[in-house]
Amino acid sequence: MKKITFQNIFTRGHVIVENACYRQIHYPEMLMRYDSNFIEFKRMPTVETFKEVEGYLREYHLNHGQNHLKFYFPENQQPTEEIQNYLRENGYSQGFLELYGIKPQSFPVIEMNPAISIQTVTKDTLAILQQLKYQNDLVFGREFADQKANLIKKIVDEPNVQQLLAFYEGQAVGYVDLILSKDTVEIDELSVSESYQKKGIGSHLQRFAMDHYPDRMIILVADGEDTPREMYQKQQYHCFGFQYEVLKEC
Repeated sequence: MKKITFQNIFTRGHVIVENACYRQIHYPEMLMRYDSNFIEFKRMPTVETFKEVEGYLREYHLNHGQNHLKFYFPENQQPTEEIQNYLRENGYSQGFLELYGIKPQSFPVIEMNPAISIQTVTKDTLAILQQLKYQNDLVFGREFADQKANLIKKIVDEPNVQQLLAFYEGQAVGYVDLILSKDTVEIDELSVSESYQKKGIGSHLQRFAMDHYPDRMIILVADGEDTPREMYQKQQYHCFGFQYEVLKEC
């Protein structure tokens, strides 16, 4: 298997510009989705280059009714102090992501709880998934949640995505998307309802991936400043790298 990098992570969007400096991802089907509308630098830019690319993206997004700027920097590289100063002075929020992976055989053995059931989403259970995700997506606004509901309906027919629902004593309380490729299975949007957390439901969702795809590397991206990453570390996931990201409303 080739080295696992952020290029193994699925991006929902279209590459509309690519050159030696960066690639631009655009997703007209959901313009409000930051993770689908951004520029990723292929090499660390100077401040002058960043300003030039920033101006281009601002004009492009405004012309398409988008009010955000999002950039990713090359993986495993921290932005220079000069760039960080510029970002702070111009109101960007800064963060970083960590890429984790684990071979299914290394995932800890868990005690299977008969009260927990993991099921693949079908057209018969799609509405249940939409409702769960809708409630979580409302934090980003009703318009975003409505657009996301339409996206979920589209995903159910995509052969490279397996959507899962977790039930606790018959009640739908969690979900995850598994994004399938030849060598990897990416865990995406893993979520468990707050009142049902710490019951092992998240582990059961992960266990499904381990059991059904034993010959592939299971990968995921975690916020480098959030607590779920600590859970993945305890579960023996290996950190393959990091990537800085910045975001600004315009």
